[in-house]
Amino acid sequence: MFASIAHRYDLLNRLLSFSLDRRWRRITVQRLSPFLPSQAVVLDLCTGTGDLALELSAKARVLGCDFCHPMLVLGKEKMGSSVRFVEGDALLLPFPANSFNAVTIAFGLRNLEDYTSGLGEMFRVLRPGGMLAVLEFSQPRIPVFRQLYLWYVSWILPKVGQCLSGKLGPYAYLPQSVKEFPDPETLEELIQEVGFTPQGQYALTGGIVTLHLAQRES
Repeated sequence: MFASIAHRYDLLNRLLSFSLDRRWRRITVQRLSPFLPSQAVVLDLCTGTGDLALELSAKARVLGCDFCHPMLVLGKEKMGSSVRFVEGDALLLPFPANSFNAVTIAFGLRNLEDYTSGLGEMFRVLRPGGMLAVLEFSQPRIPVFRQLYLWYVSWILPKVGQCLSGKLGPYAYLPQSVKEFPDPETLEELIQEVGFTPQGQYALTGGIVTLHLAQRES
């Protein structure tokens, strides 16, 4: 599904989010940065074409991981040597335990077949004291704004996405996956159940997305 829209992925992210996706990624890096040690090594999961990895590369050595080969090819062309890319499955990461100072995942946890297994893999590859940053869509709770948002993602976003990418599937899937994804409180409970200690939950742009920070203490 993602391979079929890789050539339009960055363009559509900007248009459909009104470029807010860039701001959300910058905030993620800003919130995570105080927890990063000198010479930190960060794994960016479900990296796509590497937008968050690129933001992180100013603060740490970054490895971007995704199982969608065409996305990684585009990311490599876009960034050259500033970020390393590895093709791999977030549910079975090709890295040893205790490898990274931080793991980030932006708009990717929602796409995993098993959230708990994915979070468990993130816990495994983090070093003790390492940080997890999960940036994911959520649903606004502000009256009227919530209704406008749901109308936009249910009706406008799929049509624009199909028009510009030539594919309906990915952009019909997006609103449905957002509706089915756990709310921020439930997601935080899942993160805790895996063994993480929450370090902050931040609703952005009226709750369209939520950033979760958590730490592997041991």
